[in-house]
Amino acid sequence: MYTEKVMDHFENPRNVGEMADANGIGEVGNATCGDITKIYLKVEDNIIKDIKFKTFGCAAAVASSSMLTEMAKGKTIEEALIITDQMVAEELDGLPPQKMHCSNMAAQAMHVAIEDYRKKQGA
Repeated sequence: MYTEKVMDHFENPRNVGEMADANGIGEVGNATCGDITKIYLKVEDNIIKDIKFKTFGCAAAVASSSMLTEMAKGKTIEEALIITDQMVAEELDGLPPQKMHCSNMAAQAMHVAIEDYRKKQGA
């Protein structure tokens, strides 16, 4: 059901955890399946210097969050905003269709975290 990349990111998630000094935090959830993803950002000079996640959900939800952090780390805010849930799924070599909308919400959570960061900066 899951690709090798999905299983690798589920079994060995990258950048998992909370961040005490985050200057942007975003959380999204799906009421249908109960998955929740929270993204923590540390932005310096418009660059995502660090990114962490906490996800409650299935293998697809954890893998999507892990992959998203790898895709966004080191990018400018503008570059990170281009990342979509579809792009995350493609980097994972695909997700089952039934998992696309309920579990693949990491990019959405990052976009909310970027909005939070910008509000805190007065933008």
